[in-house]
Amino acid sequence: MTENCDHKAPFGPSGESPMDQALCRRVLDIALENGGDYADLFFEYRASSGFSFSDGTLKAASRNVSAGVGVRVQRRGMTGFASTEDLSFEALERAAKTASEIAVGGGGKRAFALESRPLPRRYEVEDVSLDAPLREKRLLCERAALAALSFDPRVTAAESSFSEEVREILVATSDGIFAHDVQPLFRVGVRARAEDHRSWREGTSGGGGRVGLGYFHGTPPEWHGREAARQAVQLLDCRQGPTGDVVVVLGSADCGIIFQQAVAQSLEADYVFTRTSALVDLMGRQIASEFFTLIDDASVPGSRGSLNVDDEGIVPHPTVLIEQGRVCGYLHDRRSARLLGHSTTGNGRRASFGASSMPRCTNTLVLPGPDEPESILRSVKHGILVLKLGGGQIDMSNGDFVFGTTESYLIEDGRVTAPLAPQNILGNAIEMLGNVTMLGSDVFISDGIWTSGKHDQSVPIGVGCPVMRIESLFVAS
Repeated sequence: MTENCDHKAPFGPSGESPMDQALCRRVLDIALENGGDYADLFFEYRASSGFSFSDGTLKAASRNVSAGVGVRVQRRGMTGFASTEDLSFEALERAAKTASEIAVGGGGKRAFALESRPLPRRYEVEDVSLDAPLREKRLLCERAALAALSFDPRVTAAESSFSEEVREILVATSDGIFAHDVQPLFRVGVRARAEDHRSWREGTSGGGGRVGLGYFHGTPPEWHGREAARQAVQLLDCRQGPTGDVVVVLGSADCGIIFQQAVAQSLEADYVFTRTSALVDLMGRQIASEFFTLIDDASVPGSRGSLNVDDEGIVPHPTVLIEQGRVCGYLHDRRSARLLGHSTTGNGRRASFGASSMPRCTNTLVLPGPDEPESILRSVKHGILVLKLGGGQIDMSNGDFVFGTTESYLIEDGRVTAPLAPQNILGNAIEMLGNVTMLGSDVFISDGIWTSGKHDQSVPIGVGCPVMRIESLFVAS
């Protein structure tokens, strides 16, 4: 857990008005007095900033601070919820009584004694970016933009951006959990534009995670600038790719987003008990080859989706969703676990203190397979290699999806021959899993750029996968 941060929550152990176990237990007892089965308090403090740099000028800058608490009461599958930015006892009491109105009748329970428990340390950050002077971060962005502009004379514009936050949470639950965590996060991004007499194209690069400015020791800002420029310049010579049913080779790392969106998200358990997921009746069924395993793992050090503790006070551990081709698990928060008679997997997440938690992915990873990446490419007579995907859409009810390619190449006779213009890839989650015929022995995790949306709530996630061959996806220009 990150502890040496200048930004302190007022309710935290180093804050102006720390919330202790005794006070939280009093509020939980009030929340339960109408007969609730369970209650929790979720305190959150968030300090964030962001800015963009282009044409040698700082174009935009923002800085925000928010703090508050959400009170939740559950009874027989129903949930009462209230939130407030006022952290006085009187305001906490009012919120607890409001949330408790979901439960009317029956004797009130009392909260267990609250106990602090040791948490894993999955993001040790010595130099939280939010504490660094603005001029230092501006210089990083300036270096990235200059590297893009100097990459090739055809690069005519470059913009870099930096977004960062520190999120401090305190979770107190009626079953005795008292958990505190500080969660740093930042992302750097670069966009470059290249032009010639025929057209213009853009390329992007970005990275970050639950890390500090030491990230740039291994990946300097110039690397992202040159990478964005490389893509833009290369796309000036792109051609239209094949369309229709095409053999697709997905690259490692970022292409894992297709499995997070189309598969793992469909195994978030609230979609299961509401029967709105295409995978709802497939538990135990073989839907992929035996070499295919998909997990959710919040323990990856420093990754964008990693957590020491979820927003319900549970320490998340790796959850296997598909093992050797068989569906074998769901992602649970407390509510879905109770409704389905399972144990929570530590995937209860919320966008802010003003929202109730729901099952969400953390880091979605396809585990390595038996094939060498080079042999996968050599196996393709005619197809496309996709290295980066943009945003996608998924119909959760039937598994149909569409994703846009942002970097792809033509494969001819087992060799990569030409860059391709952006296209759309369409398919169905279950059919795609069945069409994975080769899976690489390499696994790389995306460099901290992805965010997942659900019911108007967005949370940071990580994705990763090996190179793989998919026998057929529909490609459209």
